[in-house]
Amino acid sequence: MYGVCGCCSALRPRYKRLVDNIFPEDPEDGLVKTNMEKLTFYALSAPEKLDRIGAYLSERLIRDVGRHRYGYVCIAMEALDQLLMACHCQSINLFVESFLKMVAKLLESEKPNLQILGTNSFVKFANIEEDTPSYHRSYDFFVSRFSEMCHSSHDDLEIKTKIRMSGIKGLQGVVRKTVNDELQANIWDPQHMDKIVPSLLFNLQHVEEAESRSPSPLQAPEKEKESPAELAERCLRELLGRAAFGNIKNAIKPVLIHLDNHSLWEPKVFAIRCFKIIMYSIQPQHSHLVIQQLLGHLDANSRSAATVRAGIVEVLSEAAVIAATGSVGPTVLEMFNTLLRQLRLSIDYALTGSYDGAVSLGTKIIKEHEERMFQEAVIKTVGSFASTLPTYQRSEVILFIMSKVPRPSLHQAVDTGRTGENRNRLTQIMLLKSLLQVSTGFQCNNMMSALPSNFLDRLLSTALMEDAEIRLFVLEILISFIDRHGNRHKFSTISTLSDISVLKLKVDKCSRQDTVFMKKHSQQLYRHIYLSCKEETNVQKHYEALYGLLALISIELANEEVVVDLIRLVLAVQDVAQVNEENLPVYNRCALYALGAAYLNLISQLTTVPAFCQHIHEVIETRKKEAPYMLPEDVFVERPRLSQNLDGVVIELLFRQSKISEVLGGSGYNSDRLCLPYIPQLTDEDRLSKRRSIGETISLQVEVESRNSPEKEERVPAEEITYETLKKAIVDSVAVEEQERERRRQVVEKFQKAPFEEIAAHCGARASLLQSKLNQIFEITIRPPPSPSGTITAAYGQPQNHSIPVYEMKFPDLCVY
Repeated sequence: MYGVCGCCSALRPRYKRLVDNIFPEDPEDGLVKTNMEKLTFYALSAPEKLDRIGAYLSERLIRDVGRHRYGYVCIAMEALDQLLMACHCQSINLFVESFLKMVAKLLESEKPNLQILGTNSFVKFANIEEDTPSYHRSYDFFVSRFSEMCHSSHDDLEIKTKIRMSGIKGLQGVVRKTVNDELQANIWDPQHMDKIVPSLLFNLQHVEEAESRSPSPLQAPEKEKESPAELAERCLRELLGRAAFGNIKNAIKPVLIHLDNHSLWEPKVFAIRCFKIIMYSIQPQHSHLVIQQLLGHLDANSRSAATVRAGIVEVLSEAAVIAATGSVGPTVLEMFNTLLRQLRLSIDYALTGSYDGAVSLGTKIIKEHEERMFQEAVIKTVGSFASTLPTYQRSEVILFIMSKVPRPSLHQAVDTGRTGENRNRLTQIMLLKSLLQVSTGFQCNNMMSALPSNFLDRLLSTALMEDAEIRLFVLEILISFIDRHGNRHKFSTISTLSDISVLKLKVDKCSRQDTVFMKKHSQQLYRHIYLSCKEETNVQKHYEALYGLLALISIELANEEVVVDLIRLVLAVQDVAQVNEENLPVYNRCALYALGAAYLNLISQLTTVPAFCQHIHEVIETRKKEAPYMLPEDVFVERPRLSQNLDGVVIELLFRQSKISEVLGGSGYNSDRLCLPYIPQLTDEDRLSKRRSIGETISLQVEVESRNSPEKEERVPAEEITYETLKKAIVDSVAVEEQERERRRQVVEKFQKAPFEEIAAHCGARASLLQSKLNQIFEITIRPPPSPSGTITAAYGQPQNHSIPVYEMKFPDLCVY
């Protein structure tokens, strides 16, 4: 009976007759709209029939596909789309199952038009918000099929582009349909992300090919709209924008794997573009997760080629700068720690020539220039990221980097590689370069915060290194910290300008915090400037840095006391060039003379004391006429004009301390302090300096000790102070100073040239004499307390009388109340 009803249309169920009526006799006529309206009304009136309608439409569509009646296939899909848009009842899920079955059938077809037709229907379905949840629906097939369409390699370029765009639209539809539905299969699972993300990146990667084949400029806007690359970028942004905190990792990992598999780190252009899209698409509070992923990937590729690591670091730099505008959180120090660790590994690779520390037949040989390129990329990344951080985080980063710099040591082990370079030296140079990048442009109103004691001590101890390059880095770092008004470039060349107003210096009054900083650390700074001036390996850059440092201290941190001390320091540097106890080369001596002339010319115009300016101007004019080799214009040039005889310098060519003290004392400056010659303080840092001999250090210690030696302490009667006594003391002060200087020279010469046994015997005698004197002092001062009975206990080694207990003592009557 059922078969008879199927043959007679009048006896068929009503939903089948309504479905059959929407198909015209000629498929080119399209969907019969009136009959489609009847079918839609029937589906809304009897929603329980909706699943049967869907099943019957699916049956017809499968039959038409098999018979290649593609016109009816298009009509069936159009009818399905309209029913989906109109019906949102409880039984919609069964209809959707039939719909998805028909879409899958179209996508499985080899006909591009059917694939595109099925994709368009799926996209329309994806934009519908369903009223009822679905517990058993799966989209695994669609993710796989759409990803496959994204990689289409059809011979016809136009068809290939359409298929790829359909695949991208399909993936976009899957994401929209599933990302907000907790009952659906989790689209963020690795099994789905490993297909979706590479498919989008594949189309992004071929953007240049699509643009290069644009037929004409007039069609370029239309082609750009239809570009798979643009559509893929939009889809990727939408995907990442919907990612929650726990899903970022699964979305970023396929990107890293894709860049690895296709060797896209080395050109690094595409990789940077990808991560810019990622960083601008995700929520700002999730940016640190991307940074952590990149840092972990850099560690995982620590044995990869230097070009690959450099590409990752460049991408990390771009991503970190974008992330710094949001919340970076605890990844700041983690990032710098990873970068510095990679820097040290790169140094080891460059020295050993292999990743394993030993070269064998199967070892990959490392190219040094590529490792240098990677190291420069790391340093650039450190600086670019640090420049975006707030002041307090930047200070922490500065302290962190400084803590990684190997401390200079007298017994520093020489760990050499194939190039013979010291591993510690290379590490110090690279870390100081990083520190210089971080300190550039650092703005901090309080120098106590910018240069805390622990940081400044380590930095200045590094300045005592023998290496000239390291010393130059230290000077540049100090200049970067002190220069807070952008005056550094104005002192890049050393000169004696007659009017410094052309420099347009930005000068502010020294704050109270800066005054406290200078009171605490000024002598330490002066000492290292003084010692740096005495280095034989100094070149023009060192003197330019020293001049810039002196000038910036005078502008940024100067008060009356600082000005006086700086003048004393420069005059002491002039004495170093004149006396030449260090046996400096001619160029260094001329450079010190020129450095003193340039700085005193600057400070005299900053103090605006006419007599002081006149004295400095007179000496400079005299040098121009008689000794131009003592001025910066003749010394700090490409071909310096020097004098081979600097021993007989007349007093008219020197800046005189007595004259400066006289003219500044009349203007309110401390003339007594100006009269005192500058002598650097001796500290423990000298032991860290490889350029100081042990004998010199001992001689200075013995010199200080000899001043307070007990042998000198002779008891003499008090001398009567008269007018003649005072007059004699004033007249003989110059002679006494010369005698003191000669005595110092003899002591230093003795400990430099005397045999070691004689020095050891002398120091041993001093030590035994000091111990005997200490024993005498202890015997006199350290005694047992007096006994309550009034008797005094005996000395060491003698029997002592027992004291009367307090309760047995008899007190006078006056003590009783």
